Amino acid sequence: MDVIKAIRERRSIRKYKSDAVRDEDLHVILQAGRWAPSASNKQPWHFIVVRDPERRKNLAEAHAYGRFMAESPAVIVVLGDSSKHPKYYLADPHNAVQNMLLAAYSLGLGTCWMGVRDTDIEPAFREILGIPEDLRVICCVSVGFPDQKRESTRRDFKEIVSWERYGTQSE
Repeated sequence: MDVIKAIRERRSIRKYKSDAVRDEDLHVILQAGRWAPSASNKQPWHFIVVRDPERRKNLAEAHAYGRFMAESPAVIVVLGDSSKHPKYYLADPHNAVQNMLLAAYSLGLGTCWMGVRDTDIEPAFREILGIPEDLRVICCVSVGFPDQKRESTRRDFKEIVSWERYGTQSE
């Protein structure tokens, strides 16, 4: 699949079919995350795959904007590990997430990423999944076969891009 096409067409999916996600597809998604760029190649991330329905229900109840995790066949919880890189462990996992979102889309799967870090959701996820205190819960990603089609728009290019100095538009 063309990567630019995938970037433009992928959308957050919040309704899923009940079909299970194949182990092979989860491995492809996780490998895509594993190969993401990171500062000094420290790879300060860890991924927890959650397929157990009761555990997904608990995660959904803990996350006000992620109620649909109870219906998605899989959830990937993304952690940041400061022992791997004390400066970029909160940022680099997002690179891995973007790779995973695009990989899932290329496999015909839908995803939705939801923030967790620095919210009151983080302690609940930590307890539900037995996450040690030295790791941070960055976000989570629901994964499954989409049961909806979504479209989206973007802000005007000139509104978000400056050339050479802030506020300077191209000629």
